[in-house]
Amino acid sequence: MVQAWYMDESADDPRRPHRAEPSRPVGLEQLRRLGVLYWKLDADKHENDPELEKIRKERNYSWMDIITISKDKLPNYEEKLRMFYEEHLHVDEEIRYILDGSGYFDVRDKDDKWIRIFMEKGDMITLPAGIYHRFTLDEKNYVKAMRLFVGQPVWTAYGRPADHLDARGQYVRFLAQTA
Repeated sequence: MVQAWYMDESADDPRRPHRAEPSRPVGLEQLRRLGVLYWKLDADKHENDPELEKIRKERNYSWMDIITISKDKLPNYEEKLRMFYEEHLHVDEEIRYILDGSGYFDVRDKDDKWIRIFMEKGDMITLPAGIYHRFTLDEKNYVKAMRLFVGQPVWTAYGRPADHLDARGQYVRFLAQTA
């Protein structure tokens, strides 16, 4: 089961858990109200998994690739990690399926507070278009993830503030409806 919690305000190493004190865990229902979807799958059979294929078909995830984020596998590793950790949004969903290793997705709640979502092997997440978020590795410094898209991938990240974008406006309206 996915682990998620409100973060502390520390500017310490982002690869640490950063759990708020006292602890404030976040459940799947609270993530769903933010538009964040989660599945637990068998990453060892990702190449022939009927459950993954069913999700891909239902959600029209037609494009896929695999990225490995580690010092020895990703060109410009330090620069890319800094870029992934900058707060941003996309105008399309962001879908990630962890095949090996682990890391954190941080998302903003309706009150603009950070929620940290720990992702490990078998976890698949969909972040809605328009949600402010960021990603970092944990202290193991390694993750292998499947990236899925509806149609051709669009890699554009819009740094905050990006409230003028239609995707952000639609997301804010979605939050108001789920409140």
